[in-house]
Amino acid sequence: MSSMLSSALRSLPVSSAWAAGGLARSLSCSSQFQAAAQPKTKKTLGKTGVKNVVVVEGVRIPFLQSGTSYADLMPHDLARAALQGLLTRTSVPRDVVDYIVYGTVIQEVKTSNVAREAALGAGFSDKTPAHTVTMACISSNQAMTTGVGMIAAGQCDVVVAGGVELMSDVPIRHSRKMRKTMLTLNRAKTLGQKLSLISKIRPDYFAPELPAVAEFSTSETMGHSADRLAAAFGISRLEQDEYALRSHTLAKKAQDEGLLQDVVPFKVPGKDTVTKDNGIRPSSMEQMGKLKPAFIKPYGTVTAANSSFLTDGASAILIMSEEKALAMGYKPKAYLRDFVYVSQDPKDQLLLGPTYATPKVLEKAGLALSDIDVFEFHEAFAGQILANLKAMDSDWFAQNYMGRKSKVGAPPLDKFNTWGGSLSLGHPFGATGCRLVITAAHRLKKEGGQYGLVAACAAGGQGHAMIVELYPQ
Repeated sequence: MSSMLSSALRSLPVSSAWAAGGLARSLSCSSQFQAAAQPKTKKTLGKTGVKNVVVVEGVRIPFLQSGTSYADLMPHDLARAALQGLLTRTSVPRDVVDYIVYGTVIQEVKTSNVAREAALGAGFSDKTPAHTVTMACISSNQAMTTGVGMIAAGQCDVVVAGGVELMSDVPIRHSRKMRKTMLTLNRAKTLGQKLSLISKIRPDYFAPELPAVAEFSTSETMGHSADRLAAAFGISRLEQDEYALRSHTLAKKAQDEGLLQDVVPFKVPGKDTVTKDNGIRPSSMEQMGKLKPAFIKPYGTVTAANSSFLTDGASAILIMSEEKALAMGYKPKAYLRDFVYVSQDPKDQLLLGPTYATPKVLEKAGLALSDIDVFEFHEAFAGQILANLKAMDSDWFAQNYMGRKSKVGAPPLDKFNTWGGSLSLGHPFGATGCRLVITAAHRLKKEGGQYGLVAACAAGGQGHAMIVELYPQ
């Protein structure tokens, strides 16, 4: 594949010198674009006979590197904080909410339906149903589109969706042998039966089963897949580091300028109030170049510096039918329009969800890539993002792998993740989708655009894409 797709995207960095100048040009172009932004007049994507579903508001507590300020909490604590932040921001009455749905990946066994526990903790009525979904890194995307479907079907008018992940404390299990022995021991009736079972326990029974971010079907971690994907598409270590530096630099700029409006403060019990993401750390190419490969050693190109880090965080978004939002006096931020889910080979194409989903959602909405004003793509790894951009810009890949006549094209970088991405802001697996959507809405308003495209990859070789349309100002 690499020999046939060896030419790099013209818009991608190719040297350290280019990166410094290109990044400056990107930042300069972004500010000029915002300063000169003018509302565009394009067709609306509303459909006759289909309810318009709108985003009223979306928030998230700061995304933090795992093992820091949230380390002593539980997932429902983070989700509750996001829900309370949404209630404070919107003043929506709790009893107006018809349904709550949350996404998560690494489930805490004590609160397996984290949506319900968080909702009760945030003061919602025990009469308000809530359920939890899991779809790897697109879990909160699934939560949102579940809400969209319920509203479009007329089952609900007001839904709160969100996502949460706490990587600081993940379930660690006894070995399967020990679990079987303990369960059998629990059913033993006599002392003799119990002693007999205990005598069969061997030292290796005590070896714990640690959770791994790995594919069940391939036993391969996402990092290994990202490394192989980067190699297949000829993405160099230099290009990956340059892209990661871009993400951190843009995120720091957005944070300093107060553009990350979705972040709400969270008073951590027994600790200080957390007000901002703590993983944004612009470095230098020299420092990043010193890191060793994290997965495929010694020749891999994926490192800790060009990968998203283990993150704790939660998000929440208020979704309504347009009629209900207007009746309650809200000014929506955006319409949630067409969306698609895709799946592909979970081994060689694990992280190519955006490549497969983007052309499908554009066709479904009747749009071209050039119609999109802002792009918000999930950054699992720098190599994954760059491989997707290359694949999207390749006729050969479109024809041989996607069954398409021609490529969809690569998004221009001056419209792409210009407020940073998961590499810098963090990636709480279940919470990222809501961040992408509300960021797209805020960027559309700030930059004067009308259509945003949100896309993400997920473990299992799946992906999601959605069109977000700015609400008339």
